Amino acid sequence: MTRLFLIALLTIASVSVSCVPYKDTLYLQNKNTATDSTQIIVEKQKPYRVQINDILNIRIKAAKQETVQIFNPIGEGDLNASSEERAYFDGFTVDLHGNILMPKLGEINVLGFTTDEIKQIIENKLLETEYKAANDIFVTVKLTGLQYTVTGEVGSTGTKTIFKERVNIFEALANSGDIPDTGDKKDVLIIRQFPQGQKIFHLDLTDTNVMNSPYYYIQPNDMIYVKPLKQKSWGTGTNAIQNIGAIATVLSLITTTILLLDRI
Repeated sequence: MTRLFLIALLTIASVSVSCVPYKDTLYLQNKNTATDSTQIIVEKQKPYRVQINDILNIRIKAAKQETVQIFNPIGEGDLNASSEERAYFDGFTVDLHGNILMPKLGEINVLGFTTDEIKQIIENKLLETEYKAANDIFVTVKLTGLQYTVTGEVGSTGTKTIFKERVNIFEALANSGDIPDTGDKKDVLIIRQFPQGQKIFHLDLTDTNVMNSPYYYIQPNDMIYVKPLKQKSWGTGTNAIQNIGAIATVLSLITTTILLLDRI
């Protein structure tokens, strides 16, 4: 009887310790108040400033389109169906000096500028060389997709590209298969590139205040790392049923071994 009691106690203790707490599996919990908040979250995203190795998609249109054809890639009408490879070969890559090289206009320094600022720079250069009035030309400057890398405890690791202007951390993770219960949602790492090097930022995705973070929206070339929980290294399940099954298997193996030894 005592042996059965000890086994039951061991089972309960193991289940309670090795399970992932329910609150650790939930996103966007309101941890400051006991009731749901109706507060409007004000976004804190700053305009993205172009970095080395970024690829810019630049298109120039004019009343006489043949005069600007040299700036635009051949087969422009099929851009909606373009692949990442197409964006790479048709785009303008920012070199190690922060410049892009454009036909007729030569080298243009774009490092640290926003896409709106680069648009204005190109328009000014065109007005100096080709056109007399601003309403004769129309320039668009965009990043060729938002590329980032996800690694760690997620459904699908690797480098991903989303063709949107803005992508928040939840969209980025959803595009990578989301975080399983064995991933640490309380401390997701954002490794961001800066001219002077890399910096690491921490996000708690279980807290609604994450939407107030200046790192809630990811940037091109970000790396997202999700750490595994301790339960993953223990080799136990994420819930009570899985743990009971694992413990039952181990206990069955121990019992069988004891019985076989007793017969020897």
